[in-house]
Amino acid sequence: MPELPEVETVKRTLNELITGKTIAHVEVRLPRIIQKPDDIQQFETLLQGQTIETIERRGKFLRFVLTDYVMVSHLRMEGRYGLYAGDDPLEPHTHVLFRFTDESELRYKDVRQFGTMHLFPKGDELTQPPLVKLGLEPLDEAFTLEAFRGVIGHRATKIKPLLLNQAYIVGIGNIYVDESLFLAGIHPEREASSLSKKELALLHEAIIRTLQESVEVGGSSIKSYVNGQGEIGLFQHQLNIYGRQSQPCKTCGQEIVKTVVGGRGTHICLTCQPLKPKRSRKKS
Repeated sequence: MPELPEVETVKRTLNELITGKTIAHVEVRLPRIIQKPDDIQQFETLLQGQTIETIERRGKFLRFVLTDYVMVSHLRMEGRYGLYAGDDPLEPHTHVLFRFTDESELRYKDVRQFGTMHLFPKGDELTQPPLVKLGLEPLDEAFTLEAFRGVIGHRATKIKPLLLNQAYIVGIGNIYVDESLFLAGIHPEREASSLSKKELALLHEAIIRTLQESVEVGGSSIKSYVNGQGEIGLFQHQLNIYGRQSQPCKTCGQEIVKTVVGGRGTHICLTCQPLKPKRSRKKS
């Protein structure tokens, strides 16, 4: 599933490709992709004549900001957007087409068919599902250490599932949680409330660093992710721990193990991420 760095990369790519274009026609070929409004013809009609002002991101969601509306799009497992010439052959699994007045087309493809689109009058999208209950944005200025401690530090919940909970912090995802916890030297089964102030500061810094570094190289193409221009991300070549089970840790040389935490596959170096904190960390 595309996580924050991948969705951020798609956002930036689409801004380069389609900002300023005006929609002339919309064709929905798979109605269940459209979650709001219920009437597919209304979705198609409301978008006609709308100009794309910008593309923004909230967590793992894309926000297409139009003249009068905002379309909220979730790529889910394998959804992807691409810009095509209007006469390009239609590829398999193409479910929604947005034809622009210049005769180019933005096409949404989704092999797994799990992606969603919601259309709202401008301003309403932040007060209703699916965006209304999302938590802190880890790449925003508001993601301060104090804010991070406020939503995480006092909870008697394992730290990994807590970081994956979109109601607290958005968009990190499984890859980047494993990477961040490794950089911070924290075992994913530690209770959040057991973390010292120093450990929370290390984790806060590790989350920001990991996400920023991934965004800089276009995200991770672990499976089928590509950006709006069909280009893969490169962060998978920089991973310290995710997907490296049975390989030596880059820091200490011990074998990386894979287990399940909170129902998610989890990669751990038991030497660098001890389940119990070291004494020096307890005193911090």
